Amino acid sequence: MRRTAVACAALLVIGGCSASPERFSDARALADAAVAATNAGHSAKFTTDVAAGALVSHGQGEAVFGPGGTALQMTTDYVGEPLELRLVAQTLYAKVPPSALDQVTGRKPWVKVSPDGSDPFSQVLGGSLAQLAEQNDPARTLEQVRTAGTLTSSDATTLDGTDAAHYRVDVDLAHLGAELPAGLPADAQLGDTKVPLDLWLDGENRPLQLVLDLSPVLRGAGGQGSARITARYSAWGAPVNVTAPAADQVGTLVGG
Repeated sequence: MRRTAVACAALLVIGGCSASPERFSDARALADAAVAATNAGHSAKFTTDVAAGALVSHGQGEAVFGPGGTALQMTTDYVGEPLELRLVAQTLYAKVPPSALDQVTGRKPWVKVSPDGSDPFSQVLGGSLAQLAEQNDPARTLEQVRTAGTLTSSDATTLDGTDAAHYRVDVDLAHLGAELPAGLPADAQLGDTKVPLDLWLDGENRPLQLVLDLSPVLRGAGGQGSARITARYSAWGAPVNVTAPAADQVGTLVGG
């Protein structure tokens, strides 16, 4: 047994054995470690699935993480047809579908999207798309854990063959202010609603999967059914280059 332990210790040095994921006992320490690991990981591929009542959407993309914020590009069918989004320097851009180019100044292929924008697109979808893009930033979700989370349990497990630590956290939405998860309007009547978040971290404390269950919000509003957001991360450290569209390719949506 001693020889096996020594051998495995030696293999760890050269990458031949995988370390067991570290386990945390409180939400703040968990969030701090995972944010640091996310920034150290620098980049990743991701998929996101939103299922809320009749709304079912899928997205995929890649992101670059760092202390200065997250830059990401993704495609999503959240609005019922494929839509490309880029989040760079805290500015969200959407690629205009060909059928809507006549409604954009200069027929430019990109527009800026803002939750408080005055253009028709932003007024209708700006808040939802901004939340959707930001929800794919694990640092944002982890900050919600740090601010309003209570760690309820943890266990060692595997996810798609990777050793992982699985954490269950209750997030008190009333403590998040305007920083609500995707799909919830800023004026949602939350009361003391708490929602469960499941988080899987790899052996380096980088996120592998986040599942946020917003069903308690629906039930609190007298609704039925379920609402769930699932984000999965892979290919940590893979080369990723996310840039904003060129300024001469960004117009203003003037039509409905």
